Amino acid sequence: KAKKISIANSPGSGVADDKLIYSFVPEIIKYYCKEEPILPSVPTYKCSDPDELKIVKRNIKNLVVKPTDGAGGKGLLIGPNSTTTERTKFKRLISQSPRKYIAQPTLKLSTSPTYIDNQIKPRHLDLRPFILTGSESWVTPGGLTRVALKEGSLVVNSSQGGGSKDTWIVDEGT
Repeated sequence: KAKKISIANSPGSGVADDKLIYSFVPEIIKYYCKEEPILPSVPTYKCSDPDELKIVKRNIKNLVVKPTDGAGGKGLLIGPNSTTTERTKFKRLISQSPRKYIAQPTLKLSTSPTYIDNQIKPRHLDLRPFILTGSESWVTPGGLTRVALKEGSLVVNSSQGGGSKDTWIVDEGT
């Protein structure tokens, strides 16, 4: 009997963990697929670009600033929820090491009824679908729905107190 192994995340797939890649997604789609993106990407400012850095500093109160190598919702600034002191600190950080940061507009995440403390309360969430690739590529019928359990929080990462919800896909037939 032949023994086989499958790799879910092949070596090199971690390149997408560098958030600077976000700024190149539209160009990557155009280059590899030879077509325009179907869905728009979230605008991403590269702090390493001097012109974009000026935009970030000028508009930091309305942006989310993220470390390019960060994960788990750590080390970020959510502009609309930040203090003047926090914004000043981040302006200094991104000026000292601009390659280490990107910024994006603050998104208004959807909310979902969530059972908390014996009550149903609205909480922000996001959906992460999974795409499998083999001889063909397809989106799985489900995904990971992450939910911010803290009231008003936009950070859905489990390492920052977030949770997850069941994700149901209803197939009405084709």
